[in-house]
Amino acid sequence: MQPKTINILGIETSCDETAAAVVANGREVKSSIIASQTKLHEKYGGIVPEIASRAHIEKIYPVIAEAMAQAGVNKDDIDAIAVANQPGLTIALVVGVTAAKTLAFAWEKPLIAINHLHAHLQSAMLAEGDLQLPAVALIVSGGHTCLYECKSPLELELLGSTIDDAAGEAFDKVANILKLSYPGGPSIERIARNGNPNAIKFPRSMLGRDSLDFSFSGIKTAVLYHCHGQDMKGQNKVGSMTGQQIADIAASFQAAVIDVLVKKTQRAAKKIGARTILLGGGVAANSTLRDALQKMCDSGSPPRKLLVAPKPYCTDNAVMVASLAYHKFKAGLFADFSLEPKATG
Repeated sequence: MQPKTINILGIETSCDETAAAVVANGREVKSSIIASQTKLHEKYGGIVPEIASRAHIEKIYPVIAEAMAQAGVNKDDIDAIAVANQPGLTIALVVGVTAAKTLAFAWEKPLIAINHLHAHLQSAMLAEGDLQLPAVALIVSGGHTCLYECKSPLELELLGSTIDDAAGEAFDKVANILKLSYPGGPSIERIARNGNPNAIKFPRSMLGRDSLDFSFSGIKTAVLYHCHGQDMKGQNKVGSMTGQQIADIAASFQAAVIDVLVKKTQRAAKKIGARTILLGGGVAANSTLRDALQKMCDSGSPPRKLLVAPKPYCTDNAVMVASLAYHKFKAGLFADFSLEPKATG
């Protein structure tokens, strides 16, 4: 007799993507719908919380309906409803949490609360049938840069996080300095392909010999001083720079950030004896970062396995929410209707 298929509807509204997905048994993606807000926030060079919240309110139920239709399921086929309730913009999270609670109540389904960061790691494990543990998990996104020890999908221990700017935030800010388009990560990666990563020696902040925390405010400031003069007393030179000069700055900045990410991940892997490295989050789409981590894993003794979230699931999505929720469903870890969004987690 075939085991019952567990269909979970996932909902994600932690920042600027309104997303819903139906995933069966934690791995079979039946649908994934994402309404992006990039164009709404582009002219501001970053996320405006009030605009994000209004867009979520407009899109949430149409996105859920489309995810259900694409999956070919109705409410009777859904076994649980999962929602990312932390961390993120509270004003954005509340939209997804309210929708999930409403549907769970109306459809009489279990409610599952999901940590958005833990879900990013699930994206990297989505297609892996034989996960070799323990693993070091690196999340690199616009709002977060974290290292976790992963003992199972439900057992994650924070090893280190950013003390100031996240890596993705630094990419956005440096792209703004260089007058590149938003979001900054893809823009810098594209321009950096034509640049020399050794052209400028930007600082690598390691925060001490054993630290697993991150700091990227220093490199952002270094790029600013390089373009505007020390202590911002010089003229803004970006407008008069050649394309090659801008490409060299972008490549050198990217190289410095990736160098720190790889070295910290290697440090964490040695500390816990990791057999696997997991990579998730928006910046995980960066091919140079992927290549650098792969090289680090291949050169280890013994070599480690690198599992990276597929590019469609690097940015915020609901597949990762529904996939992680399957493990919580099997463990009987449900939320009640007092569930609230939390900015931190």
